[in-house]
Amino acid sequence: MVGGRAQRGSRRSRAASVVVPFPRAAGDRLDLARLVPSGRSLLVGFALLAAVLAAYWGARASSLFAVQRIEVVGAPPAVAHEVTAAVRPLAGTSLLAVDPGEVEDTVRALASVAGASVDRAFPNTLVVKVQAERPVAVARQRGSAWLVSGSGRVIRPIERGTQRGLPRLWLTRDVEVSVGTTLPADLMPAARALAALQEARLPRRVKAVRTTGEELTLVLRRGPEIRLGSPVDIRLKLAVAAAVFPLLAEGTVYLDVSVPERPVASLYPQVSS
Repeated sequence: MVGGRAQRGSRRSRAASVVVPFPRAAGDRLDLARLVPSGRSLLVGFALLAAVLAAYWGARASSLFAVQRIEVVGAPPAVAHEVTAAVRPLAGTSLLAVDPGEVEDTVRALASVAGASVDRAFPNTLVVKVQAERPVAVARQRGSAWLVSGSGRVIRPIERGTQRGLPRLWLTRDVEVSVGTTLPADLMPAARALAALQEARLPRRVKAVRTTGEELTLVLRRGPEIRLGSPVDIRLKLAVAAAVFPLLAEGTVYLDVSVPERPVASLYPQVSS
């Protein structure tokens, strides 16, 4: 019985390890020609490839997939209008011929746009997803005014006296301002502080930001100044100011959170020696 089992095991082992030989021609050599596609197969394959390429270029050149609609997503109406105007020259162009990267560069060049991505919605729609610049302040210089983003970018000019809910950044006469550029380096900390202010819950609006050297001070519409000190740990300092504010006595002149672990409030203006 043992011998019979051994023989059956040996037969199963041989059956499980069958080797399929390559085709061989006369003389016991490999017949590689049988492994190579025939000329007819190659001809059919190239013909199919040529047909696909011809169909692609035909669709690219035809009006079948022409841009008929531009859809702007994620932007307020004014920004959406700007984006549509910038992309409108692509109307009538085949979606297959549109370069999404070039369109994104065109849209990002707009001062009101922080970021953009482009999708092609066949058959005829170009979708532009936009992240708009969010204004955090109004930059003022003599009789002119501009909306400014948290990155310090000048978004667009506005009528003087409008956008009263936004803090003011006062620029000196020597500062050159143009749409799409950024504010001078010494005003960038103020812009970033106002961007962080969007997340803070101060009980009163900020009227303006005062910069003195590297010191930042928020001037509120009604109430004490908030002295932030150097432009570091701004979010923490604003959070401390928001927590301490309800505890301040009436008539408090300033709240100093430049050292957030030790906020200081005073009923009297600080007298410089």
